[in-house]
Amino acid sequence: MEIKKVSVIGAGTMGNGIAHVFAQNNYSINLVDVSQPALDKAIATITKNLDRLVAKGTISEEIKATTLKNLSTNTSLEICKDSDLVVEAATEKVDIKLKIFKQLDELCKPETILASNTSSISITKIGAATKRADKVIGMHFMNPVPLMKLVELIRGYTTSDKCVKQITTCARMLGKIPVEVNDYPGFVANRILMPMINEAIETLHEGVARVNEIDTVMKLGMAHPMGPLQLADFIGLDVCLAILKVLHDGFGNPKYAPCPLLVNMVTANYLGVKTGEGFYKYTPGVKDLVVSDRFRS
Repeated sequence: MEIKKVSVIGAGTMGNGIAHVFAQNNYSINLVDVSQPALDKAIATITKNLDRLVAKGTISEEIKATTLKNLSTNTSLEICKDSDLVVEAATEKVDIKLKIFKQLDELCKPETILASNTSSISITKIGAATKRADKVIGMHFMNPVPLMKLVELIRGYTTSDKCVKQITTCARMLGKIPVEVNDYPGFVANRILMPMINEAIETLHEGVARVNEIDTVMKLGMAHPMGPLQLADFIGLDVCLAILKVLHDGFGNPKYAPCPLLVNMVTANYLGVKTGEGFYKYTPGVKDLVVSDRFRS
């Protein structure tokens, strides 16, 4: 089966980025979300990102126009019924994902591949919610999707070789580099990344060093392009907490237990960039990083 029609579920940061990349590579895309304002915002974001690429000379005005023409939006999952591939990029909550996959399994044609952009939730568990577990796979894009080359391809316990081959080919058609991994908590990227972020938060929590100092050590000493606390803000502290809980529950190892400071910040809705404040403050139009008042003393 050649993949031509693709639906992306969820119009948030990851969803609109995934839709952008597919549309720019000449796939016909349905971007689906329950919220029409979220869809409108997603199209505005994609247009802005395309404008930035045109300004840099990376793409032409013609490619921008074609990309937007390839995109359509809808608030109903019914639109997915004729898709060859559906990529779910909804909220990182297992009950929401299982509900979506059950619905997609009933709606979509038998040969449709169902993929999840989950960063930590078991693909085997998601596949078990369907009658096509052999055609369920993880397709974990990195943020920002239009710029990052890596796609983690997660093989569930019963994902078929044929499905893996098809999605590997598809990822390469998008100009991405697919890396196949097996289905264990956190996969590879977040199993390694999240404990590092959590340890950086513990280091701050214990008063070993302040926000700027921790991030500077990792940027200058380890050649990281972004410090772990700034990266946590960028990912979303709620997402970091959710992934750490998956790791902690999945392995039963206390080394994955979320730092109490992280738990408190998420409870208080200091989630990073998405809420305007986390370890740093994010003011529209201000590019300089400013540490949150809570961590200045």
